[in-house]
Amino acid sequence: MPPAGGEDVALVSDAGTPGISDPAYYLVVKAVEEGIEVVPVPGPTAFVAALVVSGLPTDRFTFEGFLPHRASRRRKRLEELREESRTMIFYESPHRISETLKDVLEILGDRRASLSRELTKKHEETRRGRISELLESCRLRPPRGELVLVVEGAGRDV
Repeated sequence: MPPAGGEDVALVSDAGTPGISDPAYYLVVKAVEEGIEVVPVPGPTAFVAALVVSGLPTDRFTFEGFLPHRASRRRKRLEELREESRTMIFYESPHRISETLKDVLEILGDRRASLSRELTKKHEETRRGRISELLESCRLRPPRGELVLVVEGAGRDV
C-alpha cells in the first residue's frame, strides 16, 4: 500500500547500499508495482570499492553476489563462469571463504584475485595475489567480517 498523504519513506541500511545482495530488492519491486516513485541516494557499495582496489581490470566486470551455499551448486555456477572474460566479483562469508577459494582454484584455475574485508570500516583490508596465495593466507590468518572476492576473468592475465 502506498504511503498515505504524500509522505516520503526512506530505506536505510548499515550494510552498504540497500538492494545489493539483500532483501531490499523485494521492497523496491513492490514499490514499483504500487506506482511509488523510487529515488536512489548513491552511497558506498562494497563490491565497487573492492573492484577499484583489486588491481584487476575495471573496464568490464560482472557482479555475481553470493555464490550458492551448497558446494554442488556453487561448483556448478563456477563451471558456468569458467570462460567469463570479465572480472568477476563475489560476496562471501568468512566461514565459507576457504571452501569457495578451493572451488575457484580447482574450477577457474590459479588466477589473479583480491580479497577485501570490512571495506570503508576501521579494519579494512585487501589481500592480493593468486587464488592459491589467498587460500594460504586465509589458512594462516582467517579473515573476519564481510568479504568481497574479485577474480580475474578468463584470458585477462597481464
